[in-house]
Amino acid sequence: METFGIEKYGITSPKSVNRNLSPAVLTETALKTEKARLTDKGALLIETGKYTGRSPKDRFIADEPGITDEINWGAENKKIEPEKFERIYGKVAAYLSNRDIYVFDGFAGADPKFRISVRVINEFASQNLFMHDMLIRPTDKELKNYKEDFTVICAPGLKLDAEKEGVNSEAAILVSFTKKLVIIAGSKYCGEMKKSVFSVMNYLLPKKGVLGMHCSANMAQDGSGNTALFFGLSGTGKTTLSADPNRGLIGDDEHGWGDDGIFNIEGGCYAKCIDLSAEKEPEIFGAIRHGAVMENVVVDEATRVPDFTDKSLTENTRVAYPINFIPNAVIPGVGGHPNTVIFLTADAYGVLPPVSKLTDEQAMYYFVSGYTSKVAGTERGITDPVCTFSTCFGSPFLPLRSSVYAELLGEKIRKHGSDVYLINTGWTGGAYGVGKRMSLPATRAIVTAALNGSLAKVEYETEPFFGLAVPKSCPGVEAEILNPKNVWKDKKEYDRLAKKLAGEFVQNFKKYDHMPANIVNAGPKA
Repeated sequence: METFGIEKYGITSPKSVNRNLSPAVLTETALKTEKARLTDKGALLIETGKYTGRSPKDRFIADEPGITDEINWGAENKKIEPEKFERIYGKVAAYLSNRDIYVFDGFAGADPKFRISVRVINEFASQNLFMHDMLIRPTDKELKNYKEDFTVICAPGLKLDAEKEGVNSEAAILVSFTKKLVIIAGSKYCGEMKKSVFSVMNYLLPKKGVLGMHCSANMAQDGSGNTALFFGLSGTGKTTLSADPNRGLIGDDEHGWGDDGIFNIEGGCYAKCIDLSAEKEPEIFGAIRHGAVMENVVVDEATRVPDFTDKSLTENTRVAYPINFIPNAVIPGVGGHPNTVIFLTADAYGVLPPVSKLTDEQAMYYFVSGYTSKVAGTERGITDPVCTFSTCFGSPFLPLRSSVYAELLGEKIRKHGSDVYLINTGWTGGAYGVGKRMSLPATRAIVTAALNGSLAKVEYETEPFFGLAVPKSCPGVEAEILNPKNVWKDKKEYDRLAKKLAGEFVQNFKKYDHMPANIVNAGPKA
């Protein structure tokens, strides 16, 4: 029996080693060996049990000589002693021994200059299909000479004794940069594998002068090479606004910006399914077919038709599929240097302008801040929205200090002349509960003007609280709404909340004590 070298990971006497099986065979195997079903369109449906999302409290990085001074240690990059890593690694290897093993050998990074070879070893065929969809799939020729650079070993069925192993729960996601190894135990949520690879790339790429980015990317289909990046946290409209039938999709979530331009790190998409419809997101809806993997979506027992409104298992329902399932996908996923970079925020205070053009220093400041807001809850006495800041729009996946990523962004937008805009898709005319959500047609018109370059040519004025350059006009948008204070009835309340939000930015930025002064000074003055 061919074992493809898995003995070196301590996995002994496997019943079988199944390498790079086709989606059809992996789907059939999952149906036979797991609690899995087919949807009406042929997608594989699984449930992930207790873990229906990432478990950041269970993620650790081995504190090893040579890397300890590089890592931005803290709540999101927690230390684990190498001895504990080794002990858990040994338990995972022993658990997987004497079992059927599924191996997928693929690539991360569509630019061959910066790609790495990633081997994934799975307990479950369904998870192996997931990574077949998410990584870049090798050709037969590439597979013959394949040698992995990094390995992900996933054993969801192994539940750890947290107290004995020195971790926080029965699940653990452990990264060793010196051993080039990721170990996942106890969690069947497939996103842990995907994001572990992204974290690895965000450690490796900056060492090569490449910026790893948690963003979507698209490009014009007119041969101009015009490309754009869209950053934004959940609820800001990143997926909706980057999905443009008139532009090609380079990727929906993870990218690198290197010497020759931008490139997709992945070979697939991992989309949210909640409230999905053919009318709102036809590309994603159409990609849910044979070869795709769905997580925690409720289906009709008789017809297997998904009910995308059902949140009974989780609100974080998901589907993974190869990017070629999207009709306008750019393959290979590479494009030129971005003409336009867009930061999306859903400001529930209603004080940020619908669009602002950022200086290079402001771009670095708002990139590091990674701001959006969540609407206030129903708890009595809470009347203001809740600010959310996520470093570089992806803090859980950034092993290095935030200044590394900020300075790389600044260097690249200066070198390549990218226009950077902050676009507010949140509230206008008042805060949440008083004002209304920004009109989607108006936001689309702003995005179009940014992408075609017309927004860079209009006259701007500076607003007083954040120092942002606000356009006096924008094609397809009423001029009055561009300055947010114009559409507030209560001007004093606008001033109060603008000062409050400016103060939130300043307070949040104090934690970046290693940040250069020119970036700090580009923020609001509270």
